[in-house]
This record gives sequence, structure tokens and C-alpha cells, in this order.
Amino acid sequence: MAIEEGKAAPAFTLTNQDGETVSLKDFAGKDVILYFYPKDDTPGCTTQACGLRDAWDAVTATGVEVFGVSPDSVKSHQKFRDKYELRHPLLSDEGHTVATAFGTWVEKTYLGRTYMGTERTTFVIGPDGRVEHVFPRVKASEHVDRLLDVLA
Repeated sequence: MAIEEGKAAPAFTLTNQDGETVSLKDFAGKDVILYFYPKDDTPGCTTQACGLRDAWDAVTATGVEVFGVSPDSVKSHQKFRDKYELRHPLLSDEGHTVATAFGTWVEKTYLGRTYMGTERTTFVIGPDGRVEHVFPRVKASEHVDRLLDVLA
């Protein structure tokens, strides 16, 4: 189960597509959008990431920081970001530790097969480090509109 609204966001440090270290504590005092997605360069994940790219000015007008998180490698993130000219950093969570802490690493079923994977979930974290909004199992095509509604 995902971290609930009002709770403190779990602290984390991950590596972005450029090999740089990113920690949540580095953004204290700012709003942060942290969205968890299953896999780079797949249809839904590409729709979600490109939606953010296309609405970048509207999304970031509020001063929010945006990060995508998936279990893909730094190299995979770099290719995905370059291929689609994404404007936000992608964080590599290969060990699923951050997804587990946020409650997005879950048991899934597809075509009768059960496996562990990332549940597409978005968190809006306030300047005080508390989760202000959670969008569990958010549809990729609705992601940006839902974010803009709460950022307005």
C-alpha cells in the first residue's frame, strides 16, 4: 500500500540518468513530484513521460521539481530521456528500495502470471517533506491533467 497523504515521505538517495546523486533532502522547502513507473520506453510510460515534457512550462510554473523513478538502469534512463527529449530527471531504483519504501513495489498479475513490479503511482511532496497528494494506479494519459489540477 502506498504512503498515505499527510505522512512524511521516505528519505532516499538515487542516481539520475547522468550518474548524479539525487536526494529528497536536497529539495527541502520545495514541492516535489515523484512519479513511479514500470519501465522505460514502453507505451504507457512513454505517454506519461512525454505528457510531462509537453506540459513542462505549465507543470513547473509553480516551482515544483519533477522526478520519474523506475527500476531501470542509469544507462536505460539516459537512452529513454534522450530518445524522447524529456526535460525531467529519471532516477534509477534498480534494487526497488525506494519503490518499496513508498509502497509502489507490489505483486502484479498479467496473463495469469504473478510477479513483482512497479505500480504506476505519483506523489506530490510538499515543502515540509510530507505527502500532500497520492495518485495510485494513475492512468498515463490522465497524469498531467491530474497534476495540474492539484498544482493550481
